[in-house]
Amino acid sequence: MRSGPVIGRRTFTIMAASLAVAPTARAETWPTRPVRLVVPFAPGGSTDVTARLIGDQLTRIWGQTVVIDNKPGAGTHLATDHVAKSAPDGYTVLITAATLPIGRSLYRTLPYEISDLAPVSTVVSFPLAILVPASSPLRSVAALIAHAKANPGKLSYASPGQGTTPHLAGELLKQMAGLDMIHVPYRGDGPGLADTMAGRVDLQIAGPALLEHVKGGQVRGLAMTSATRSPLAPELEAVGETVPCYDVTSWFALFVPAKTPRDIVARMSADVGRVTADPAIKARFADITMVAGGSTPEALGALVDAEVKKWAAVIKAANITLE
Repeated sequence: MRSGPVIGRRTFTIMAASLAVAPTARAETWPTRPVRLVVPFAPGGSTDVTARLIGDQLTRIWGQTVVIDNKPGAGTHLATDHVAKSAPDGYTVLITAATLPIGRSLYRTLPYEISDLAPVSTVVSFPLAILVPASSPLRSVAALIAHAKANPGKLSYASPGQGTTPHLAGELLKQMAGLDMIHVPYRGDGPGLADTMAGRVDLQIAGPALLEHVKGGQVRGLAMTSATRSPLAPELEAVGETVPCYDVTSWFALFVPAKTPRDIVARMSADVGRVTADPAIKARFADITMVAGGSTPEALGALVDAEVKKWAAVIKAANITLE
């Protein structure tokens, strides 16, 4: 098992690793057989739905079937390690989330390094939603901060689990706004939502799909965890409007083994960009509260590198560690 990151050195060197390797296969002839898209979660979740939407479109472009391979377990690390150790030939691809840079600092040991993967492209991005009970007196982020400061250690917030992006989004808000709030972890968004609706917790930080429950009046949307207002819910303020520089925007992206030929990586990235630029695909992702958008491998590499550093600081300050 490999140890965690060494503070002070670059933790994400996958761009150099992928670009330094001479190609052993040509993008002009790739793919000649089905491509496996490995999902680190069980079928039915948002990552799986994203994989199937993008996989269907890439099947059409490539003329080869994109096979969805669900490998849940070990907090996404089972699937990530599998892809990291797969043949670097362009036929094994990982779709994963912002948990990738978080995991580097959250776990004492991991069986892989992030540098064992090469970035391909982002697929979608989305901020998280901050929800409060329908009866809550809190109507703004400023009111939330004022109430929390007036009642230190009394305000509680729900998340789908210890070390999840919503949990860390709450920790980042606590650190940046100087708040003392109680974190209440649940096993998923659903159980947390039940207690939020009942008023047993003061607020919940969750995926934007839960905004559907705002329409029914069970909960009220307070804000989105972005720096600026999100097109997914423009009526809700962004936390960054009140807390300067605050931004938690989650994402799903594609990665391949680090030594995958760079021309295959480039073609794969360009094809993902074609799919995510399609207005019909954008609309389909918007329907499930996600913003479609591709990126270059370099841009994704820079994003992950920045998030490794960002979340390492949050995790260290909050003293969070998972085995």
